[in-house]
Amino acid sequence: MSLPIHRTLLLVTGLALALTACTSRENQQTAPSGAGPAASAAPGQAAGPGCARDKIGYPQVDVKNAVIGFSQSEKEANPFRIAETQSIRDEAAKLGVPADKLLVTNAQSDLNKQVSDIKSLLDRGAQLLIVAPLNSDGLQPALDAAKAKKVPVITIDRKVTSQPCSDYLTFIGSNFVEQGKRAAQEMVKATGGTGKVAILLGASGNNVTTDRTKGFKDEIASTPGISIVAEQTGEFDRSKGQAVMEQLIQSNPEITAVYAENDEMGIGAVTALKAAGKTPGKDVKIVSIDGTRNAVQLIADGSYNAVIESNPRFGPLAFSTLQDFAAGKEIPPTVVISDDQYDSANAAQKLGNAY
Repeated sequence: MSLPIHRTLLLVTGLALALTACTSRENQQTAPSGAGPAASAAPGQAAGPGCARDKIGYPQVDVKNAVIGFSQSEKEANPFRIAETQSIRDEAAKLGVPADKLLVTNAQSDLNKQVSDIKSLLDRGAQLLIVAPLNSDGLQPALDAAKAKKVPVITIDRKVTSQPCSDYLTFIGSNFVEQGKRAAQEMVKATGGTGKVAILLGASGNNVTTDRTKGFKDEIASTPGISIVAEQTGEFDRSKGQAVMEQLIQSNPEITAVYAENDEMGIGAVTALKAAGKTPGKDVKIVSIDGTRNAVQLIADGSYNAVIESNPRFGPLAFSTLQDFAAGKEIPPTVVISDDQYDSANAAQKLGNAY
């Protein structure tokens, strides 16, 4: 017997809702949390198909005996970049990769130079590439050059807008939206849920800034006592962060808290606040992201309130991912590294974990 039309529609609707709920649960199980201690940085997998050598027709390469290129994006005046490059060098040495087979370049914050650096690494015989992109856009010519030579590319720290498995192998990095969310939670704790916040934005043109801003704003919106009264880019730079903070103190004297999207800008803000006769950490609460030793020390000294770590130690995950790819395993489009955090309760004892 056929069912009446209205009962049929109800059954179909119910089935659709059940399937939606099931899919939602699956996404929650696979979504990376971004939390956890740096010492136990374990990969998490984002939803999506894996990428294997037989799927894209790349040759098998013995990682320990390969020529490996690493393209660093920014000058190593920033502790994050120093730790990031050192992690790549340390893991290569640990695996026994000969020193003359690890080729390292630095784009000095110049996108065109990074493109030419990557092409140069390929010309010098690089069989595997690890790239810390300067921007999310603009590297396609370099990625195309690697693809033409069937050289797998792992991107770290910043995502590119190209296609995983096709233009590059995978991205290894933090969950930046989650970092922003956790920074907002720490801001609520530091301010008691009441305050006027200035945001020191990172550089434009990359997903780190976009995601850290989104995570913070989305989370802070649930605390009506906190309002964002100013936001301006300090370009992830200490001196620029200081200059921006000096301007904001003049134009927005009511500011009682600062969210800096990296530690370098946060430290610059501390200098500006002190020069203005304010007491950072007390008069003006400060929360930032990175986990540098200088920022964590400021928490221990009482001039800072909290830091969400952005783990720069990509070496172990980068090389293990390359080895898995060589072994024919499927590589997920995103591998998430775990991030620690610091506050007044643990900063002094965990200072040795900072970089």
